[in-house]
Amino acid sequence: MPANFSDPCYAHPESTLQGNKRLNTTVAFSARNARRRPRLAVAVVEDLVTAIVTEVYPAGSALPPENVLCDMFEVSRTVIREATTAMTEKGLVVSQQGRGTIVQDSSHWSLLDPMVLGALFQRDDGLSYLDNLIEIRVTLEASMAAKAAKKATADDLAELTAQMETLESLIQTPAAYVHEDVKLHDIIMRISGDRLSEAIINSIQGKALKNLNYSGKLNVEHIRETHAAHTEVYQAILKHDGDAAAKAMRDHIEGSWKKRRPTSLKA
Repeated sequence: MPANFSDPCYAHPESTLQGNKRLNTTVAFSARNARRRPRLAVAVVEDLVTAIVTEVYPAGSALPPENVLCDMFEVSRTVIREATTAMTEKGLVVSQQGRGTIVQDSSHWSLLDPMVLGALFQRDDGLSYLDNLIEIRVTLEASMAAKAAKKATADDLAELTAQMETLESLIQTPAAYVHEDVKLHDIIMRISGDRLSEAIINSIQGKALKNLNYSGKLNVEHIRETHAAHTEVYQAILKHDGDAAAKAMRDHIEGSWKKRRPTSLKA
């Protein structure tokens, strides 16, 4: 996000300082800076990001003055300034002399930033963003499944087989199955060798997996259907049939979402 879907940062520690200036608008940079900031600043950032993305503060409006934010969050000016810097890096705000800290139009937002993504899924139109996530997954993961089918070595197939056996043993325990389900997709993405697509999927799905509107209710019937779909993907990869693997993955992701997609967002 798995490679955990929730962690979009892939930069090697030795390259962090060298890359900060060039990557200041990327997910990796934002994630590194978030870890460096004091916990209070991170908490303030998260609250303000949610308020901006859910349009409590609409585009073009000014955030409350620094002293007001200090009182609202019961923190120092230093913490508020750290939070403002973080939001600027995410493309959410810009400082304008005489006007204060102004909320940017969504076209400026870093949509792959984990905090921004998490807030997008909380909007009134958050379901459309979850639908869009599925479209992205279908496109990228179907392509990666096809590549995995063509590239899979004997060792890769052995690893896939072992994971499928693990999944088979967990059908009666949905929560455990879902955890191992993520690992199966990870293995297929890794075998594909498509690191960029893998990083995109990992970066965008982490927040979604924590959203009940995306995950849906877990039940054994759905898990059985999911396992049957996984088996189709697995068999196609075993046969090195790229077209069949792509179709099976596409059908799996679309079919699973159709079954669990809510008709409206739940709080």
